[in-house]
Amino acid sequence: MFKFLKEKLSKWTKKISKEKEEAPKEEIEVSKEEKKKIKEIAKKAEKKEKTKKEPLKEAEELEKKEKEEEKGFFEKITEKITKVKITEKEFDIYSEELEMLLLENNVALEVAEKIIKELKERVVDKELLKKEIESEIKDSFKDIIREILVEPFDLVEKIKNKEAKPYVVLFCGVNGTGKTTTIAKIADSLKTKGLSCVLAAADTFRAASIEQLKKHGEKIGVKVIAQEYGADPAAVGFDAIKYAEKNHIDCVLIDTAGRMHTSKNLMAQIEKVAKVTKPDTKIFVGESITGNDAIEQVKSFDWAIHIDGIILTKADIDEKGGTALSVGYVTKKPILYLGTGQEYNKIEPFDKQKFIWKLGLGD
Repeated sequence: MFKFLKEKLSKWTKKISKEKEEAPKEEIEVSKEEKKKIKEIAKKAEKKEKTKKEPLKEAEELEKKEKEEEKGFFEKITEKITKVKITEKEFDIYSEELEMLLLENNVALEVAEKIIKELKERVVDKELLKKEIESEIKDSFKDIIREILVEPFDLVEKIKNKEAKPYVVLFCGVNGTGKTTTIAKIADSLKTKGLSCVLAAADTFRAASIEQLKKHGEKIGVKVIAQEYGADPAAVGFDAIKYAEKNHIDCVLIDTAGRMHTSKNLMAQIEKVAKVTKPDTKIFVGESITGNDAIEQVKSFDWAIHIDGIILTKADIDEKGGTALSVGYVTKKPILYLGTGQEYNKIEPFDKQKFIWKLGLGD
């Protein structure tokens, strides 16, 4: 997972570190005061040679003083040799390459620009030991990504804590992203945690969509509320909520038709579903591997119904990782889960620290 971005970030940081380590040592400028100190030390050494008959104690004190003076001066010289700074000019050259590798790995332009801006503020003109450059850049990346990603909320806790049941979750997204399967995964997960739920087959347009959801319901042992194809999706959602209220069910999960985010009519329909069912949480489901297209999709759905969270499917085959880094930032909404396979248990709560570790930036 996230193989390409992980490798390229690692190569980029190593490149900067290597170039700075191999840079020619600066010529050391010795000030007049430092030259004067050297001469004084030399004179004292000469005087010491001439006065070998001086008392031992006085000679030892003189030697100690000379060593301290020599140490202070040579420490300054060593510091100049071993410590380096990444200049603004150098960083601007490196940043062009960094921007390209981020964009190539599905990181949105505005996110790439933020990463570069923040990184520049953290590393430019900062005095570093040569051996610290790579770790300093990695640590800076880690902090920046941690700030970019919104902390996810716990959906299970939200459902448990709502007094007036049911808790209603509306799922949206385009066709082919694995939305219906994801809903079944969430339902199965809730069931294992002792929460009851009902599924609403509000996708009344796509052929076989109702049958697909019913099949999932049978497998996981969860009731599915459905009507005929062509029925009003909002009415299906409303019926599911009423069924849950009557049967004291904890949660209603509403499946909706996959809609092209560029179609005003279809987006208006999902707005109606949201208005009628008044969901507690609205979740966008998108594919991790679609890159910038997923970013445009989530923007459109957020504009239409104000989503609360994001689930990214196919994260197990996402070798770039940029989509996960971008979708939350552009909407300022958290990623809640990552889909990692077809089986019902192949879904995991999103963990910021784990994500950072998978990018090769963790401890």
